Amino acid sequence: MTAPLSSAGPAASGTGDTDRTDRDRLPPVRFAFGLPTWKEITHLLLNLPVSLVGFVYVVTVLVTGTALTITVVGLPLLASGLVGARLLGRLERKRARALLGVRIDEPSPLPLGRTTGWLNRFWLMLKDPVGWRAALYEFIRLPWGVLTFAVTVTSLFVLWPVLPFIARGLTNVDRALVRGLLSPSDELERRIAELESDRGVVVDTAAADLRRIERDLHDGAQARLVNLAMGLGLAKEKLLEDPDAAAEMVAEAHGEVKLALQPSRASPTSPSPSCCRTSASTAGRGPPRWTCGGPGTGC
Repeated sequence: MTAPLSSAGPAASGTGDTDRTDRDRLPPVRFAFGLPTWKEITHLLLNLPVSLVGFVYVVTVLVTGTALTITVVGLPLLASGLVGARLLGRLERKRARALLGVRIDEPSPLPLGRTTGWLNRFWLMLKDPVGWRAALYEFIRLPWGVLTFAVTVTSLFVLWPVLPFIARGLTNVDRALVRGLLSPSDELERRIAELESDRGVVVDTAAADLRRIERDLHDGAQARLVNLAMGLGLAKEKLLEDPDAAAEMVAEAHGEVKLALQPSRASPTSPSPSCCRTSASTAGRGPPRWTCGGPGTGC
């Protein structure tokens, strides 16, 4: 009885040492906050320098251009400032997508290439609603950028246990501002963007359908002409043996000719029926001869 106990003792002792080692092992090192929280904190810290640049741009370019509208340089400066505000809005949308996870579509671009005349293009830039809303966004962001920067820096050192909740609340306001001022203005603008993206697909589909129709017209007429040649060959062989059967085959061949000419007449590349005429052949004088209607007919 003592031998089994003595043999089991060291095994039990080894198992106990392993359990104690597992209990004494430290857990792996982890970040205090998750990746989404750090992205939100980064966005809040960047609010101050980004909003400062946007505010200085709007005040310098747009406000100056508006004040100088009574002069020659005022309106051109204002129009170019609105185009620059569009670019700032695009950068803000990219920052919101990368750091806040906001799903927001890009507004449709200005159709300057489809507008004729420099005056019409100039007026199109001046009445651009996307540029004006982006300018308003940059103008009102400076006080909010100062507030979010101060609260975030203070919370990093004092209120870090509740910093994720503070960051989420502040970034929710940022998300609302981005959606309200930098998103496409209405359903019509989003529909225009969708139509522009689908325009290439529609053009390719129409070109493929046109090629298929042309191929079907060509193949169908060619098959009927082959059938016509075979029928005329059989009719030629039976002309002396069975004139009635040969006449029936010629009638069928005549019907095939009519069917073959229908798609050719409908094709835009086929010659006009009035362009050519036939000279009727009498019996035994050979096949009919096709002659052109005269010079300048295009045959």
